[in-house]
Amino acid sequence: MMEKYPVKILLAFNESINGNEKIWDWLLNNGFPELAALSKAIRGSEEAPKWLINNGFPQLAALDAAIHEDQKAYEWLKKHNFNLLIILADASRGKEEAIAWFNERDLKIFSMMALQIKTYMDGQTFDYHKIHF
Repeated sequence: MMEKYPVKILLAFNESINGNEKIWDWLLNNGFPELAALSKAIRGSEEAPKWLINNGFPQLAALDAAIHEDQKAYEWLKKHNFNLLIILADASRGKEEAIAWFNERDLKIFSMMALQIKTYMDGQTFDYHKIHF
């Protein structure tokens, strides 16, 4: 699912994870509200995962939850064959084999994304009160 986006859109998504509100607003208003919502979900929004589920993107809500180590969400992704999202969740938690998988397939944009997510997550100390799968 994430592989369908052009690289420049994924780069913009990375910037929004980093807190760039101007890029986040651009994503929201230029046909990529699901990426804007995923960015906010990763950054701790409680409303964003609900929006993703209610607007046809449960796989992105599950990705967010899996990144935050929700095992049920991880299993849901497996059950529905969202393999790239599973690997992205693993890479975002620093699993070297997942990062290597992206690099071996010349999918470095996803390695960069995982690093951006991990860097953000490692800097956070708040509790997550997310939707549970």
